[in-house]
Amino acid sequence: MATRTDAPTRREQILKEAARLFAERGFHGVGVDEIGAAVGISGPGLYRHFAGKDAMLAELLVGISGQLLTGAKRRLAEAEGADGAGGPAPEAVLDSLIEGHIDFALDDRPLITLHDRELDRLRDSDRKMVRQLQRQYVELWVSVVRRVYPGLGEPSARSAVHSVFGLLNSTPHLGRPGSLPGRATTAALLHRMARGRSRRRPTGRRARPAVRDPRPSGRYARDRHGRLPHNGWHADNRDTQPRRTRRTPGPHPHRGRRGHPRENNLSHYRKLANGDRNYWLGLELGDRWTDEQDVLAVMAERAGVNDDPEYRYGQDTIDPS
Repeated sequence: MATRTDAPTRREQILKEAARLFAERGFHGVGVDEIGAAVGISGPGLYRHFAGKDAMLAELLVGISGQLLTGAKRRLAEAEGADGAGGPAPEAVLDSLIEGHIDFALDDRPLITLHDRELDRLRDSDRKMVRQLQRQYVELWVSVVRRVYPGLGEPSARSAVHSVFGLLNSTPHLGRPGSLPGRATTAALLHRMARGRSRRRPTGRRARPAVRDPRPSGRYARDRHGRLPHNGWHADNRDTQPRRTRRTPGPHPHRGRRGHPRENNLSHYRKLANGDRNYWLGLELGDRWTDEQDVLAVMAERAGVNDDPEYRYGQDTIDPS
């Protein structure tokens, strides 16, 4: 999220090219020599600036998380200063936050791809730092959204904020830069859509309709196996009998959105973090996730579950799409 007008330093040039190459070809698909060639220095020359690729990756992901938080705080402070003692209009503050995130989403697309693919390669300490900065960034947004929409509860506001982030962070998938409208047009479109997402209030869990017994009553009622009694069928009453229709094939029942009891999900995350291999899905996780909150954050990001640690009971929805 660059607002500087002066020339980037050599270190910044290296990070920019490393992010581009890592996003295009993967962390392990890029060598130090290739990064050096992209900025016009030898591979060994990079070690004067970084200890290696791992250090570059850590600085990229921790750095952008810190920049987003710092930028949001700066925009909030600027809005408060501009409006004097009366305080800024909440709508203006929210618009400023959205504009800042749109700048990041349009100008730093490789970092979004890098975060999605390579976050798990960071050391535990760096990964926890990223998560901590991200949580602070989310909570800052939540406080502003609730000022704009006072009737919105905290869990609903947090869900709305994550929905906005999901929208804006989809820019790497919008297509090639040449196929998109101009930057100003794209930014304005994203802004309108983000305001729509932040305005939408989640309605919560829908009430289940009353279960109705599909079997007819009376003389021609079916038994518990769905069979008609032998003495209830003859040619004259065929049109009055309920007909069994063949179900039209639909989506696979285990694909797409699925509801799960929240308490079960939290129990599974806790067991995974505590090293229970039955919940490692055959993977060798080692000490990658030892914090239940980190597991919850990953599931919120990758599978769409509610990221609020205080939400412990009710329905949780997994939506990998």
